[in-house]
Amino acid sequence: MDQLLYISMTGAKQNMHSLAVRGNNLANANTTGFKADLENARSMQAFGPGMPSRVFAMTERPTQNFTDGLLKTTGRDLDVAIKGEGWVSVQDKDGNEALSRNGNFTISAAGVLQTMQGQPVLGNQDAPIIIPLPVEKLEINEDGTIEIRPEGAPADALEEVNRIKLSNPFAGELTKGDDGLFRATNGQPYQPDATVELVKGALEGSNVNPVQEMTHMISMQRQFEMQIKMMKTAEENEKATNNLLRLS
Repeated sequence: MDQLLYISMTGAKQNMHSLAVRGNNLANANTTGFKADLENARSMQAFGPGMPSRVFAMTERPTQNFTDGLLKTTGRDLDVAIKGEGWVSVQDKDGNEALSRNGNFTISAAGVLQTMQGQPVLGNQDAPIIIPLPVEKLEINEDGTIEIRPEGAPADALEEVNRIKLSNPFAGELTKGDDGLFRATNGQPYQPDATVELVKGALEGSNVNPVQEMTHMISMQRQFEMQIKMMKTAEENEKATNNLLRLS
């Protein structure tokens, strides 16, 4: 295959991948606790029969932007944000533990404390947190402990029922799944970290910068157009070569 055509073809493919990643970031600019995805590609030598004269564009291991998003004060008892580094443990659809920065919680009809996406929040013994219903008031403290006042109880009758599991694994060992939750690549369990603190009545916004994402998308689109032009040039060169061969 012509070198010019091969390089431009693989480059255009990676440009399309980059556009998809940046488009997804823009779509989640208002998603609570969302961490922007980053993409990276590099040139890679193609090996096989013949001389190693082919190079193609290859996607590197994707990662995320782990900087904190802006805190938005809501005043809601079931809204919490993580102060600085740290994660909240939740249960994914397969029943496994995963990590999230989304502290927009709700209580199901069965009394399960969960995210707005329906993922149960984990507490003591890595089990879903069950809130005894009915409750008149619920407070989530900075250390993750949950206190409730049962319906009809005195104003000072606060009872601790559980504690949200908070951990702080190394960000370089985390990868994000298609469900938006993070998991450790080394398969190690998440150890509770008492230094992780919560901010009550607040939510962490997305760390996506819409202006930067739009600028990057425009750049990727221009690169994609350049790759297409290179592919057309390779086709024109091939046609010219064939004409020369017919004349000879």
